[in-house]
This record gives sequence, structure tokens and C-alpha cells, in this order.
Amino acid sequence: MANNRKSRKRRPKPAAERPPQPPEGDLPERYARSRARDEEARAALKPLRAGERPVAVTVGAVAAALLALANVIAIGFGYNSGEDTLATDLAGTIIVSAVLVLVAYGMWRARYWAVLGMQTLLALTIIFAALALIRAVDWWAATLVLIILVSSSTLFWFLIKAMARIQMPERPGSQRTG
Repeated sequence: MANNRKSRKRRPKPAAERPPQPPEGDLPERYARSRARDEEARAALKPLRAGERPVAVTVGAVAAALLALANVIAIGFGYNSGEDTLATDLAGTIIVSAVLVLVAYGMWRARYWAVLGMQTLLALTIIFAALALIRAVDWWAATLVLIILVSSSTLFWFLIKAMARIQMPERPGSQRTG
């Protein structure tokens, strides 16, 4: 019976119903304004001094190190989060702890790759916490998930500007070494 159906093609809307389009000549002006704002933001950034680390990066490094330590302590006391065997739980904990230690070390040294890695972990945490909030069964679970969600989101936000300062090009005469 599906063969008897006629397909309808979408007809273009009349000009009165279409949203207004910007004039073609206006686009280069918008790009110029956007570039000017970008340049102002870059000019406002202060380059890092030798050995300097933004506060958000320090907070992220300490948080990553504490989470790695908490993972190792939890497995040491025999905490098993699921139905997995001890071997798979132990392997997962070691891998996660190693990644967190690597990120903490890199962030402590103010490395761009480490801050980017931490932001990736934070983004995943934000997504999973938001999904967990949907399934929270009582107020205690919802409160705990909200704390995780707010703290991860806040750190993520503050790491954005820190990343811009870390990746800034070297200014002439600077002696920053990696």
C-alpha cells in the first residue's frame, strides 16, 4: 500500500515568510568586527612569567592528584564499584589513576596538552553528571551530582582563559623554557 502514496516536495516559502537575510556586503564588516574583538581579547591577555601557573591550572592539578589518590585508596580498601571482578576493577583503577597523575603532573608544569586533557575529562564528567541527575532517586543523590556538576563546570570555565595564556606565543625577549 505504500506504493500508492504520493510524495510531497517541500516548496520554498514565500519571501514574506522567510527570515531576513543580512545583505551580502555586510558580511565582511561583521568579520572585521569579530576579528577586532578577538585581537582586543588577545591583547588583554598577560603572558605567563617563567615558572608562573594560573590559579585555575593549579586548582585543576591538585584536584586531579587528589582524585588519583582517592582512586588508589578506594581500591586499597577493597571498594568494588560494580559486578566486575577484582582484576578488571583493579586494572581500570590503575589506568584512570595513571591518567590523572599524568594530567596533574602536566598541569603542575603548566603544559597546554595537560590542560586540554583535563578539560576533556571535565567535559565527560559534566555530561555524565547531567545524565546522572536525571536518574537521581533521592535528594542526597541529586545534591551530590549537582555539586559534581557545578564544580566541574566552574573549573572547566576558568581553565578556558588559562589555556589561552598558556598557548600565547612567546613575546620578543622572553626567556620561557619548557
